[in-house]
Amino acid sequence: MEHNILVTGGAGYIGSHVVVRLHEEGFNPIILDDFSNSEKSVLDRLHKITGKHFKSYEGDILDTGLLEQIFSDNQIEGVIHFAAKKAVGESVEKPLKYYKNNVSGLLTVIEAMLAGKVKNLVFSSSCTVYGEPDELPVTEASPEKPANSPYGNTKQIGEEIIQDTVTSGVALKSIALRYFNPIGAHPSGEIGELPLGIPSNLVPFITQTAAGIREKITVFGNDYDTPDGTCIRDYIHVMDLADAHVQCLKHLDNTESDNHFDVVNVGTGKGNTVLEAIKAFEAVTQVKLNYEIGPRRAGDVEKIYAQVDKSRKLLDWSTKYSLSDSMRDAWNWQKRISDL
Repeated sequence: MEHNILVTGGAGYIGSHVVVRLHEEGFNPIILDDFSNSEKSVLDRLHKITGKHFKSYEGDILDTGLLEQIFSDNQIEGVIHFAAKKAVGESVEKPLKYYKNNVSGLLTVIEAMLAGKVKNLVFSSSCTVYGEPDELPVTEASPEKPANSPYGNTKQIGEEIIQDTVTSGVALKSIALRYFNPIGAHPSGEIGELPLGIPSNLVPFITQTAAGIREKITVFGNDYDTPDGTCIRDYIHVMDLADAHVQCLKHLDNTESDNHFDVVNVGTGKGNTVLEAIKAFEAVTQVKLNYEIGPRRAGDVEKIYAQVDKSRKLLDWSTKYSLSDSMRDAWNWQKRISDL
């Protein structure tokens, strides 16, 4: 019997890599995406990697009728929920858009799951729930801080919605994965991060600068309390992150209670500075980058990286790819889409 897993936002950056890993592990992913932040060509690229055409629905997670149809047409056994707006800057400018999509969208998904008696939910959360941490590394028990943006707040609210739903006693088993900084691409070069417009994340900006699309990289601040003065982040390869979602589904399947909620950090357990990331790219690709130091950027956390003991114990999962692997794969993907 096929284990059908609904992947909302399944054509997006992380979602598409999770679709590949689900397929490799014997699951049957079904994609729901409105293609507002992804390309339909991703579906063909997924076929190239896996040899399979995945069932996909084009539509909005706020469309209750569409969700009802998906659950009635397919014997769904679990949901991995990515479909969310994710640009921090845009969320500050358009908070209602973010609350409507990210919060109301989650409500719609959970209601459809409960109506369809689907118990297993993996929720895409974020390390933004920790804000500027008091102590490093960040553990799942670290206090949550007020979010720096409406985007971050939607992730906190999302976790609270799931927690409250589980506390109410309904049949729902869920893990919220708190991502650190996903980077890289599938080793085939067929799928990767595809930002629309000017990237807000470091690695696409690095690869686009190397490809000549951007003139230079601005490093925001070099006077932080870090080894070289630039911000520290926990960069995790997207294939490692994808693998964590599959391990979550397996864990939820083996959880006897029908009523369960947990949070898990997903990172490498190691922090790298922005300059270290730039130098890692230059070393692995032999491409020199044009970068300059600029002023600090409002809202940037100085340093954050994960404590990863819980993911090892609970999910039997840890990262396999290095920062250099991530940079190599990100560059191969950039060359593919830039025809270099």
